Amino acid sequence: MGGMAYYRAPGWFTRRVFNGVVAVLTHAGISVWGSRLLRVRGRRTGEWRATPVNLLVLQGERYLVAPRGETQWVRNLRSAGGGELTLGRRSEPFVATEVEDPAQKVAVLRAYLGRWRAETGMFFDGATADSDETELLGIAPRHPVFRVTTG
Repeated sequence: MGGMAYYRAPGWFTRRVFNGVVAVLTHAGISVWGSRLLRVRGRRTGEWRATPVNLLVLQGERYLVAPRGETQWVRNLRSAGGGELTLGRRSEPFVATEVEDPAQKVAVLRAYLGRWRAETGMFFDGATADSDETELLGIAPRHPVFRVTTG
């Protein structure tokens, strides 16, 4: 991947409060609008890393979208090729396949924005679920998308 990667760092509230609350609820088995705890091995250490994510189901397929761009979990997932999605005591191993083609990402981004715009919309440069295809194609390269299949 050439050039500077897009990344929006989380603020203090998100790091210290919001992600922690979602992680605790998800660990307790309470999904907040599709939330899961993503567990993936670190690309350098091999240690398990965990972060709350939103699991999108679209036309029978499951996806993870990185609203903040090239996060550590994205880099680790690319390296590991899969991980685990956890909700409560249920942990599901999965294989991740990155959706590379921006045109293929448009429907996924549209659905993601339709479901989680209130939570993550600020990371998509004003794009919404109602944005035209050209606008969504413009933001697609900055937001990694992974198809999730059971492993």
